Amino acid sequence: MSNKKWQTPKVLFQPQVCQGMQRGINQIANAVRPTLGPFPRLVASESTISRGKKPELLDSGGTIARRIIQLQNRGEDVGAMLIRQMLWQLQERAGDGTATAAVIFQSVYNRGLRYLAAGGNAMRLRGFLERGAQELVQELDRMTVQIHGKEKLAQFAETLSNDADLSRLLGEIFDVIGEYGLLDIRPGRSRELEQEYIEGRFWEGGMISRAMASDRQGLRGQLEEASIVITDLEIDAPGEVVPLLELAASGGIHGLLLIANKISEPALSVLLASSNREKVQVLAVKTPGRSSEIQMAALQDLSILTGGQPLLKATGASLSAIKPEHLGGARRAWAGPHHFGFMAGEGDPRLLRQHIACLRKAFEHTEDSQHARRLQERIGTLMGAAATLWVGDATPSAVEARKASAERTAQTMRGALREGVVPGGGAAYLACSQVLQEQINQTSDADERSAYGILIGALKEPMCTLLTNAGEDSGVIMARVVQAGPGCGYDVKRRQVVNMFEAGIYDPAAVARAVIHSAIHCAALALTTDVLVHRGNPPAALTRP
Repeated sequence: MSNKKWQTPKVLFQPQVCQGMQRGINQIANAVRPTLGPFPRLVASESTISRGKKPELLDSGGTIARRIIQLQNRGEDVGAMLIRQMLWQLQERAGDGTATAAVIFQSVYNRGLRYLAAGGNAMRLRGFLERGAQELVQELDRMTVQIHGKEKLAQFAETLSNDADLSRLLGEIFDVIGEYGLLDIRPGRSRELEQEYIEGRFWEGGMISRAMASDRQGLRGQLEEASIVITDLEIDAPGEVVPLLELAASGGIHGLLLIANKISEPALSVLLASSNREKVQVLAVKTPGRSSEIQMAALQDLSILTGGQPLLKATGASLSAIKPEHLGGARRAWAGPHHFGFMAGEGDPRLLRQHIACLRKAFEHTEDSQHARRLQERIGTLMGAAATLWVGDATPSAVEARKASAERTAQTMRGALREGVVPGGGAAYLACSQVLQEQINQTSDADERSAYGILIGALKEPMCTLLTNAGEDSGVIMARVVQAGPGCGYDVKRRQVVNMFEAGIYDPAAVARAVIHSAIHCAALALTTDVLVHRGNPPAALTRP
């Protein structure tokens, strides 16, 4: 398509607006729809970098939507980018639920357009759709339960990943580390899955000099009964470390963990001098974090855990002014090429509990997904719960796909551990229909009745889509599920109607609420769009992140 057409400013009115947006919305939703359920079909995405490269095979709705950066028709592109953005934000915030949100969004929008074409009022319809979404979220809250134990957690993980071996390990890991624990997921060292639990707390920031390693082969240094110096200083002059060595010698300190942003070669040579190492063994590591904000947070955590007082360059502090009260302590400290950590810090346990409680409160109230992730990592580090999962498979591409699946599953499991689960397989959405039906029976307002009818139809879509993807007759199975009662659904693996809680088939409650809120509110907003203004664009091709 020529750039000239894209450069032409244009204003579109109804019915062209809804017709174009509908086609774009349906294209994105239909691309994501096949991935819903435990028997998903894959979506092949051609590489945007090299045409000769093997296409990606995707089953993540958010990633599929993200790969679609532009539709040729400008009217369709607006609708496509609207649902695309909603799906990507949902994946970033909740970690799952994108395919479910796509089919609910599509159903609400298409049904809503039919009602508007028959003479309905868009603004009144939007208001009742949003009110219905609130009712649905409250109903989901009422049916939420908590899950505990590695068997239940493994069952839940399998509903997310459809990988029994991976789910078994994730169930065990989260039973040990809890919802805030650190989980490092790495490409495997073999074709097998392996896990390792890490004792103590650790941070990014390895040894500044390999010469400090006591285990030269494993490149690891270790200190017993360590004193800890917490700083973000850049130590340049050799004389700057002399007061530190003198303090250690006078205090009978034999092991010293020095945390600093940078240490020059001349200063390192003083610390590594044989005469000094005979008196005190120093293990120098990099201050954690690449930004000043992350560094300050890490230094605060280290101070609380060890009982030390940080020396900060922002306050003009230096090692020349170091005193015994600046030192923290730990029973054991260690450092490797990329990380350092310690066990049994000497900080005040009461202060530590208060600090963790404050971070949890901040985590619960933040809307920024990146900030939430950093808070979760800080809480996990402070609690000392950590594990590493090595993901193996037959080929490098299979390893990457399995690793991505493990990361998505782990993120969703954290939310489920914090906020509980609801019946899976679309059963929770179907059960919510009853509260809307009661509202329909109590009102005579045509717009309100229509809005709730639209939502009832949309709430059937997740289960219908899941059944279709599994090769079942959705009409026949849905009738059996409705007859079985609330909380029941269809286990597509065992090919029978079951109580979803009893069968161990769950959806995370936080994701279900986010799906309802995002899909319905965004579709309601789209239904009130009457005019599209296409602006002129620069000659270069449009790009989106």
